[in-house]
Amino acid sequence: MTKPSPDSRDRYRHFRLITTRWMDNDAYQHVNNVVYYSYFDTVVNHYLIEKGALDIAASPVIGLVVETKCNYFSPITFPEAVHAGLRVAKLGTSSVRYEVGLFRDDDPLAAAQGHFVHVYVERATNRPAALPAPLRAALAPLVV
Repeated sequence: MTKPSPDSRDRYRHFRLITTRWMDNDAYQHVNNVVYYSYFDTVVNHYLIEKGALDIAASPVIGLVVETKCNYFSPITFPEAVHAGLRVAKLGTSSVRYEVGLFRDDDPLAAAQGHFVHVYVERATNRPAALPAPLRAALAPLVV
């Protein structure tokens, strides 16, 4: 298996600044790997809420994570800023593959990058559902 190379910032369509917190660092003096996944969730869900495509309390269709992966290239530590880049690699009928690059401060290459797949379901039944039109419209500019 070939290890991927870190992406550059220009490969992403949207960015969100996320500040690291003191508690994000682990005993090895860098942000713990589990926190990277919270950064992924933050950039995606903030984007969806900001675009009016997700109401976390009332949207009738919600995304459930069915797959996730992260590749780590260089450590992030407190008090560095994280610039989370977001793009959509696949926009399906009822699923979306989000890809995220995490950039430390002004670094041109990702410190980490990965993806997760949301399968969209009806909140009431947990049955697969087609992507609602507002969600599809919000995601269209992110497709690469």
